[in-house]
Amino acid sequence: MVDILNTAILPALLELFQFQHLTFLALGVLLGLSVGILPGLGGLAGMALVLPFVYGMDQTSALAMMIGLTSVTTTSDTFPSVLMGIPGSASSQATVLDGYPLSKSGQAARALSAAFSASMIGGVIGAIFLTFAIFAARPILLMIGFGEQLLLVVLALVLVGMLTGPSPVKGLASCGLGLLFGTVGAATATAELRMTFGTIYLSDGLPLVLIALGIFALPEIIEVLRFRERISENKRLGQGWRAGLRDTWIHRWIVLRCASLGAIMGALPGIGGSVIDWLAYGHILQTSKDTSRFGKGDIRGVIAPESANNAKEGGALIPTLLFGIPGSGTMALLLAAFVLIGIQPGRQMVENDISLTFVIIWSIALANIVGAGIAFAMATPIAKLTTVKYTYIAPFIIVMIYFAAFQATAAWGDLIGLTIIGIVATFMKRFGWSRPAFLIGFVLSGGLEAAFYRTAQIYGFDFLARPTALILVALVLVTGYFAMRTRTRVSDQVGEMRSGRANRAPQIIFAGCVILVPIFFVFDVFDLKFLGSAFPIIVASITALLVGISVLRLATAPEGSAIIYDAATLSEPGDIRRSLAFCLLLLIGLLAASALIGFLLAAPLFVLVFLRRIGETRLRWSIVGGVATFAFLLALGRLLNMEYAQGLLQIIFGIDWPLAAIT
Repeated sequence: MVDILNTAILPALLELFQFQHLTFLALGVLLGLSVGILPGLGGLAGMALVLPFVYGMDQTSALAMMIGLTSVTTTSDTFPSVLMGIPGSASSQATVLDGYPLSKSGQAARALSAAFSASMIGGVIGAIFLTFAIFAARPILLMIGFGEQLLLVVLALVLVGMLTGPSPVKGLASCGLGLLFGTVGAATATAELRMTFGTIYLSDGLPLVLIALGIFALPEIIEVLRFRERISENKRLGQGWRAGLRDTWIHRWIVLRCASLGAIMGALPGIGGSVIDWLAYGHILQTSKDTSRFGKGDIRGVIAPESANNAKEGGALIPTLLFGIPGSGTMALLLAAFVLIGIQPGRQMVENDISLTFVIIWSIALANIVGAGIAFAMATPIAKLTTVKYTYIAPFIIVMIYFAAFQATAAWGDLIGLTIIGIVATFMKRFGWSRPAFLIGFVLSGGLEAAFYRTAQIYGFDFLARPTALILVALVLVTGYFAMRTRTRVSDQVGEMRSGRANRAPQIIFAGCVILVPIFFVFDVFDLKFLGSAFPIIVASITALLVGISVLRLATAPEGSAIIYDAATLSEPGDIRRSLAFCLLLLIGLLAASALIGFLLAAPLFVLVFLRRIGETRLRWSIVGGVATFAFLLALGRLLNMEYAQGLLQIIFGIDWPLAAIT
């Protein structure tokens, strides 16, 4: 013990509290908080942005900045999730379910305060888990083979599919659709192209950021534009941060349980934050006696996923530091950055440079405390944005969403795909097809297919006889059973729906179009090699069966059944500017203008017209909004060397400006 104290702990403490380390740790925290606030971005995007700047930095500064950035993006991504109903990153999807309703009821500050305090505690617990894992994780991780990883993914899909949306059948079908869209591009085992339609753009698959923004962000903006003047109709912000702190203390055992769950699941490579927050949400939903407020504004629905998704960062570092195996996409970039600054994660680092390992661990805990403090200071002023007329905010958010989507691959397919996915997701939201389940399926598709083939080739069905596999199979069955019995959120949604009689015809037509997707997948991959076609064919067959059951039940189920869900029956605005068709045309209009004159010119024009015609602002303020948008995008492009989609007229006439100022 004395040897560890002298060779590891004391040197680590001295390094941790050096002025240079603290300065760059704080800089990383500020960068992480800033990136997390932007909808659709997150730790992965943040690491991608700073990675070019890491090369050439000294080890102390670079390490502190990277740890600070990755530790707090899941803290600040709560802002868009709670205030706008848009997941700030894939790790904050579940927070939307209860955080956004709390914001709409005037309790934004309370929701944010509870989320930040739970995130801080979760981050510290994750660091504690990482500390113990340095000595104890190796034998545990060795128990998780390919077959167990396969069953863990199946467990996550069953839980998410059955617990999200008004109908478990629709939820599972949405999972299947997400898995199918995740197979677009080169096959995992054979590199054969699937569902690319002969385009180079789709050969690498659909970008995750594109799916996340289209499936969540655009439908939520359209809903707010249609049905509300403001995000929060109540101008009072509620009890503020004191109430949120009190909520976290009252539900401290929820924080502890969910943070522990997040840290453990985060240690499993391939199980990302987009799964962990839903597992935490499902856990609290199943273990709570009173679930009547879940999905309507239950503070427990904010605390549980927020404590889990921050704790998972410490867990994800376990395989990264111990074995050099990244536990998530963000950890993969962090691993690359480690190599750039001369740090080689793995068993050798843990054994020979244990003090550096402790510096990393304690930096995570310190970054979470500092990040939560900054977020607390920002909570009240930013929460006041919920009382601003939404038509003043929406055009800027739409522009930022399209801007973020284009950075996925810097191809025109990003903007086209975002618009198409956003339109389809709007109808999914209207008819009760689970968008979270779709996104989870998409995220897990690649890992599930790889695990499927590895398990089949190495073990066959023999892996089911392994003790760990048997436990996971039992968990899948038990989870499925209890999930099918969970009807509280479904009953709540159906009760709201009964305010109007649902029209079945549009739902049946939409479901009929959906069933064509798995059928088309089967025809597309049928002639490929076995390793390139088996997984999508199996998934497509199951998905088609589930969608077929949905169509049958939509046609035959009695009025008031959970599966007959149409959000349009809640209320239908009479103003043409709030109609669904008009809102969708706004997106198509921005896309068309960008195709003609380029995004950098189309975006400020879109903001100007939106503010003037829909926001009904004065002309001079509309012009100010357009000019401000142009200046912001221009400055951002020059600062970060980013590209914007060029328009037809720019290409035909060779107009370099203002693109020349960027490139």
